[in-house]
Amino acid sequence: MNKSHKETALLLIDYQNDYFPGGKWELDNIDKAAANGAKLLAAFRQQDLPVIHVYHEFESADAPFFLAASEGAKIHSIFTPKDGERVILKHAANSFKNTSLQADLDSLGIKNLIVVGAMSNICIDAGVRAAADIGYNVSVAQDACTTRDQVFSGITVSAQQTHAAFMASLAFAYARIENTKTLLAEIS
Repeated sequence: MNKSHKETALLLIDYQNDYFPGGKWELDNIDKAAANGAKLLAAFRQQDLPVIHVYHEFESADAPFFLAASEGAKIHSIFTPKDGERVILKHAANSFKNTSLQADLDSLGIKNLIVVGAMSNICIDAGVRAAADIGYNVSVAQDACTTRDQVFSGITVSAQQTHAAFMASLAFAYARIENTKTLLAEIS
């Protein structure tokens, strides 16, 4: 393993039960995105590279999903954190806002992040932009991220179009957008 691998962490954002079938806010193709995220998680674990799980709980009792301490807010079982993997609770779209994420990454000597999770247009977008602004080199496994249809001003934008638009925006100035296969090859 080269030195840069030791400076790389996997950041899993909001792979939580409410986003999966039967949850309160099911996402488009979440099972496929999660399967790709799980491949990256397995590779990081196999190489003993840093893994950080971030999960969201809304502070409002009338939130549509991710209610505090609910089953829906729990990290999905295929991503159950192992001993030694950091777990960070957030209450905002940006994983860095009012959390220990930056301090944790800095304590590990992390310079590079591979980001996976959901939703592409909200928490992935906010976290990736914040990470890049702080100075991390960010790669996004675009096929390990997803969202759902969005409605704005009476117009429905499909999940696929929403995802593509946000990945294109991030690729322009914030992150390297790749697929899982490419990122797996790079860290192996």
